[in-house]
This record gives sequence, C-alpha cells and structure tokens, in this order.
Amino acid sequence: MLDWPEYLKLVAGLASIVNPVGVIPIFLSLTEGLEANKRRWVAVQASFALCMVLMVSLVAGEAILKFFSISLPSFRVAGGLLILLTALSMLRAETLESRQLTETGTVDPNESPTLPDTPVAVVPIGIPLLGGPGAISTVIVYAHVQESFSHAVLVSFAIFSVSLLALMGLLISPLVDSVMGKTGMNVISRIMGLIITAISIEFIADGVKELLPGLG
Repeated sequence: MLDWPEYLKLVAGLASIVNPVGVIPIFLSLTEGLEANKRRWVAVQASFALCMVLMVSLVAGEAILKFFSISLPSFRVAGGLLILLTALSMLRAETLESRQLTETGTVDPNESPTLPDTPVAVVPIGIPLLGGPGAISTVIVYAHVQESFSHAVLVSFAIFSVSLLALMGLLISPLVDSVMGKTGMNVISRIMGLIITAISIEFIADGVKELLPGLG
C-alpha cells in the first residue's frame, strides 16, 4: 500500500492539473451577467461534473483499457504525454483567447468564448476545462498503482478533495480576480505547470521502463 506522502502527491498533482485558478478568467467570462447565486450554482454543478468524470475514470478506467486492448504501461506513457502538453500550455500561460485565435484566426474581444444561452457548468467548465484528459489520465494511472479496496477509497478521497478545492476556487473567483489580476493568475498557472511537468516526466519514465525492461 502506498504511504500518505504518495496520496498527498496525488492530491497536489491532480489539483495542479485541474488548475481551478487558471480556469477563473474563463469561468468569470462564461458567467458574466449572472446573479451571484446563479454563478455559485454554476460553480457547484461544474465541480460535481468534475468529481463524476474522475470517479468514472477510477471505477471504469480498467474496463475501458481492456476493451481497447491497451496495456497500462502504454496508457501511462500516453497519459504522461497528455499531462505534459497540459503543463506546457500552463507554462506558456495559454489562455482561451489564444487557443481561439489559433483555431479560427480571429478573436472578437467583445464576444464570449461560448454562446450566452448555452449551459456552461458541465461543458465546457466541468469538462474539459477542469476534468480534462490530463486529470482523467492521472486518475486511471494512479488507480492501478495498487490493487486494493483501501487504495481505491483513498484515491476517491483525493478526487473529492480536488473537487472541493475546485469548488472553492470557483466560488472565490471574483475575489481572486480583483486581488491578483491576470498577471498574478498567470504566475500561479506557470508554477503549477512546472509541478505537473515533473509529474508527467515520471509517468512517461515509469511507462517506458515497463515497456522496455532492458532500460531499467
């Protein structure tokens, strides 16, 4: 069974990948014009969606891998690469507007990234902004580190903890935005990006060692 520092590492790494602080500017943009109570309800729904998608990954991740005949070491390498891409995006402090510019070639600064009347709590805030491929990959990989009920319970606890942190981050988003501004949130996003870069490299290295035992 893993020791507590490993589980704390999972919580820290998963929280960095989910990056609720980095989602704050997008959350504020997508909920612009909403009353305070409605904005809080969107935050609750988004956090619940995050928790559900990660719990499904924990429970059904192994079945999905078996269905597609994917070995755990291969998925660990692929997951590490996805997490690395997420980390590199965070290190560049890439914003939704910059991604929109890359995809369409133009950005209207007065236009919201999504349609105003589109429900935004589950998609895109809950999935994939919070519960993206990197977070899903992290849960599936950690779920197979130890095959035991107690391990699954502790990973579930880590998921609930991160979901609660995401909820708190979204609820205090107006305060964080007014105090830190875009520059401060970019700094935090880059620090988190550096942390999960190291985690992704560990995932890739462990997967490669299992795929190519001779390298170990």
